[in-house]
Amino acid sequence: MKAITKLGGFAYGLALAVVALDQAVKYWVVHIAQLPLRPSQPLIWPVQLSYVQNFGVSFGLFQGEASIVRWGLTAFSLIVSAWLIHLARKPESRLTALGLGLIIGGAVGNAIDRARLGYVIDFIDVQKLGFFPWVFNVADSAITVGVISWLVVELLRREQPA
Repeated sequence: MKAITKLGGFAYGLALAVVALDQAVKYWVVHIAQLPLRPSQPLIWPVQLSYVQNFGVSFGLFQGEASIVRWGLTAFSLIVSAWLIHLARKPESRLTALGLGLIIGGAVGNAIDRARLGYVIDFIDVQKLGFFPWVFNVADSAITVGVISWLVVELLRREQPA
């Protein structure tokens, strides 16, 4: 079995931090702030808080048969997370470790909601910008930034001469 490198430990720690932050903020939205479903609460322009129960995937896409989507997406998230956890043992760079940690944490955070509740709690609403109609959460943000980080690494790798 391969040893986990220092960067691997960073990726794992970041993933745990993302899961903890994601779940804590979702708890706050539902149980402490007690946001009602869907009406927006202004925060700081253009950000509003809008509690949404997302039965689809990121940004509310692919809504469908609740049971199939729920368990299919939960299984998919956990399978992808397991593969990424394996890759994160020995990331090649800080940016790779950052991307892997963010993606793993975001995928697990949303999988927890989906398995526990049957939907993902979304609440960050920037529709006032006029071009982004979806409501999202900390996990979605982590996945997005993680994928962008990973893509940057891959693009830079292709730019280097062999």
